[in-house]
Amino acid sequence: MTRLLALTAFYFCFVFKAVAGDATPQQVDFFESKIRPVLVEHCYACHSAQSKKLKAGLRLDHHEGLTQGGDSGPAVTPGSPERSLLNKAIGYNDSSIAMPPKAKLNERVIADFEQWVKMGLPWPKQAEPLVVAKQEWNWPELRQSHWSFRPMQHPAVPTVKNKAWPRSDMDRFILAKLEQAGIEPSSAADRQTLLRRASYDLTGLPPTMEESDAFVNDPSPDAFANVVERLLASPRYGERWGRYWLDVARYSDGLGGFLDGSELKGDAWRYRDWVVQAINRDLPFDHFVKAQLAGDVLYPDDDAIATGFLALGPTYQSDGGTEEGKAIAQSETLDDRVDTVARGLLGLTIACARCHDHKFDPIPQQDYYSLAGVFHNTSNIDQALPGTPKEVIDRYTAANKAVTDLEKELNLKKKKPGKSAKPNDEDAEITQKKAQLVVLKKNVPEKYPTMHVVKESGHADMAVALRGNLLKPGEIAPRRFLKIVAGQSPAPFRNGSGRVELAEAIMHPENPLTARVMVNRVWMQHFGRALVRTPDNFGKLGDKPTHPELLDWLARSFIDSGWSLKQLHRTIMLSAAYQMTSRINVRSFAQDGDNRLIWRMEPRRLDVEAWRDGLLAVTKSLDETVGGPATQSLLDGNRRTLYSVISRNGDKFQSDDFLRLFDFPSARATSAKRHTSIVPQQFLFMMNSSFMEKRAKALAARLNEEAQGSRSRIELAYRLLFDRAPTSDETRAASAFLQQAPLEQYAQVLLSSNEFLFLR
Repeated sequence: MTRLLALTAFYFCFVFKAVAGDATPQQVDFFESKIRPVLVEHCYACHSAQSKKLKAGLRLDHHEGLTQGGDSGPAVTPGSPERSLLNKAIGYNDSSIAMPPKAKLNERVIADFEQWVKMGLPWPKQAEPLVVAKQEWNWPELRQSHWSFRPMQHPAVPTVKNKAWPRSDMDRFILAKLEQAGIEPSSAADRQTLLRRASYDLTGLPPTMEESDAFVNDPSPDAFANVVERLLASPRYGERWGRYWLDVARYSDGLGGFLDGSELKGDAWRYRDWVVQAINRDLPFDHFVKAQLAGDVLYPDDDAIATGFLALGPTYQSDGGTEEGKAIAQSETLDDRVDTVARGLLGLTIACARCHDHKFDPIPQQDYYSLAGVFHNTSNIDQALPGTPKEVIDRYTAANKAVTDLEKELNLKKKKPGKSAKPNDEDAEITQKKAQLVVLKKNVPEKYPTMHVVKESGHADMAVALRGNLLKPGEIAPRRFLKIVAGQSPAPFRNGSGRVELAEAIMHPENPLTARVMVNRVWMQHFGRALVRTPDNFGKLGDKPTHPELLDWLARSFIDSGWSLKQLHRTIMLSAAYQMTSRINVRSFAQDGDNRLIWRMEPRRLDVEAWRDGLLAVTKSLDETVGGPATQSLLDGNRRTLYSVISRNGDKFQSDDFLRLFDFPSARATSAKRHTSIVPQQFLFMMNSSFMEKRAKALAARLNEEAQGSRSRIELAYRLLFDRAPTSDETRAASAFLQQAPLEQYAQVLLSSNEFLFLR
């Protein structure tokens, strides 16, 4: 009972916290992009301070109005959409309160409101926005008002007292803050720990025993630098870091479901493989981004396939074919493109300006439609791979057209039989044409390989959509870059859709956002937490950097290196900071328990890909084939997790259930970072799944094959899984266990252990 009361208290505290306005940045983003626009469009005319006459005594323009309600009582029960009058009204569950009265809202919108209420009704704090009115927008002043809009600095490397610890200038930025706080940096990690950390960081796989022995016994002062070079040169590196980028690109193999294309995109993997190959060859990051935004124009022979970054996102379809339905579908599709580019590359929640000027950041609604207009002039297309012979395309096209033409002719004859022809003659003719159709279909050659990409489809500017409704156009929004970066009057985009100019603006070396965003993402993957702990929100509601000078120094170094990701890895990994132990220092923990000053390495849980791939690697089961079509047999197959088919909704395959169980991100929107959960279902999977049983049998077979006797097998198991020798207590416990249980069970226990699941 005590535990139940505690959980209940926690729930109500959480709900009250959200309702009271202390919402997380993610919740604010959700409200501003999904909820507020609908309230403005459909509710405020009758239920807000701007209403000529407030209907039903209900206000929906602040959270107190929702919770206090109107004539019928509270409109919302936070956390319980099934009990909320608002959800019943918009769901048309009760005809007496069905709202809005003209027509039922789109099912996606209804689902968004359900999710919002389940969150606890998060509502942003009532705060003065950065921008109140157009005439008050002082862009030079606004650029100085927030750290991320200011130009990147060239910070001087700080002077430190401890001359022995730093290995690089990067370390001196960290040490300066530690010395200011009176905290000592942690000592270096042992070589086995460091190698396991580096191997998983760069390749997503554990080191082999041979690699471990070579590193431990290497007396060279460049021993670890040599390890880093070996890992960066491995094809496994591109697979590991390619997957991180695919999170940003909200990559999937299609299967979006209701109103979002339910077909499987069988050629989506070509974009995935392009990303892996580009990262392996250290394609400069500016080229990497430009290719994904405008590769079909800039590099049509080599990198057109990279525009899958745009094309593989949700492409919504009209609900019922009405004008309103078409407008909503178009608006949602454009919003996906704007949001992915904005949060993924710029660290800004520009999508919050879809229906009104951004409430917190200096992003007017016109800037949103300046970017949306670029994608409005871009269309998706299934196109032949570059280099496909024209005659191959023409032969397939002609054969396919012949089939289509004959099918149309047959359908017409079935619907409108000739008046003069006799029935038997008509039947004979139809039979003959059906036979011809069979032959034509048989002779259609196999279709040439295709890629799902984008193409130019126009060059017109969009109008601002009043309250987010494309059917209510306002002033024209010229296609151009953000004013907060480019100034009061950015140059208009004139080249086709404007994607080339947009790519150039995003990757301009003096753009203060892009380089900062990317080095922050790389830092996060190496240290577990980012310098800016809201990686996709560098705006007012995001976190400030813990080390702003270091962030700028890294960003400048990244640009000066020619945008080389591999050089950025070297800079970070060869530092003393990266090589620190993760052990707790009680005094340091008391001063900085959240490790914001980076006095130790943060212990990290492996993501699902590294964990599953590691299980396959230590059991000698991993298929290391690089690239190719996605596999639908994730739990039965042995390919890397990267190559599993992924549905956008995460509900089509057995692999979807497995990935979701271990915190794989949704492919519906760009993902900034992985969120870690610990739930009983994860451990039940480890204990009971056939996948874990197979891994345990494979490990037991390897132990039997490579070691003789119980003690030797125990020692080998610890070397393979943890890269260390077992302690005497572990050896005694294992020996006692093996006297009562088979080796397979012992193997499954070790494979399910926290030590295998975590990096130190």
